[in-house]
Amino acid sequence: MTKDRLVSATRADAEAQYEVGLRPRTLAEYIGQDRIRENLDVSVTAARQRGEALDHVLLYGPPGLGKTTLAYVIANELGVAVRATAGPVLERPGDLAAMLTNLQPREVLFIDEIHRMSPVIEEILYPAMEDYELDIVIGQGPSARSVKVPVQPFTLVGATTRTSLLTSPLRARFGIVHRLDFYTTPDIGEIVRRSARIMDVAVDDPAVDELARRSRGTPRVANRLLRRVRDFAQVRADGAISEPVAKDALALLDVDALGFDEMDRRLLLTIIEKFGGGPVGLGTIAAALSEEKEAIEDIYEPFLMQIGFLDRTPRGRVATPRAYEYFGLPAPGKDSTLW
Repeated sequence: MTKDRLVSATRADAEAQYEVGLRPRTLAEYIGQDRIRENLDVSVTAARQRGEALDHVLLYGPPGLGKTTLAYVIANELGVAVRATAGPVLERPGDLAAMLTNLQPREVLFIDEIHRMSPVIEEILYPAMEDYELDIVIGQGPSARSVKVPVQPFTLVGATTRTSLLTSPLRARFGIVHRLDFYTTPDIGEIVRRSARIMDVAVDDPAVDELARRSRGTPRVANRLLRRVRDFAQVRADGAISEPVAKDALALLDVDALGFDEMDRRLLLTIIEKFGGGPVGLGTIAAALSEEKEAIEDIYEPFLMQIGFLDRTPRGRVATPRAYEYFGLPAPGKDSTLW
């Protein structure tokens, strides 16, 4: 259900080819996340000048904000290749050992969803990250012995939406840790303009602003909306995206002025109408919506909390006065037991 949403920040499998074409290749081309970009520029430049592998990098934050893109940008700036995999794919120690022993000096190993690696895989990774060597056990039982296999100095770039699920020993081995935040509307507007140029579609400034406001501060959503509005403009207009065309297209797509879709409205209304505005537990909300708890926590909540429609309290989730105002409902009074 989550991946089918137009404003979902998770990547659909069919989108991979489009995203590759729109990705920036250098830090200079990368829009937004200014503090992270500047810090990485210093770290990467220093490592390149010394001819050393960059410290291991952990990137975390909600999906769709550019963690994978940054991993490829880092490798490109270092002038090395990227070997990409994902935590759930690494099932056997041999899978990771094969990747590590095939790495060339200073190359980047990118592990997406690194929080989903098994403990056995993590144990293999620790000595590789710290000492650039693998501890491989040969044989079984009393005759088993450990052999140390050297690997080339490399940079591990890990991406995760759930830092709370990372073990402390793994997190401690990352020398560079950055959190990606939701983008500002002007930055999203610049991303829309850049993508429109690459896609060779005409879009005026008011239309860019309209798309940016409804993109939930997420580049992946912005690019997806741009592709859908481009289709609408081609079929229902003259191919150019003006503000009226953008508004008509987004109305047809059921994406409102705040970037909400039906699922966002359902979640907020469920809290307000079924549970008196909260506080209500995550498991209860998930059951009421027939949705996974992880999807609500990782995908829906961050944006709703960012714009002040939802609060996460020790007692549960609470709809804020802004959420009531959005639906034209009276908010609970200050003396209400809900607050």
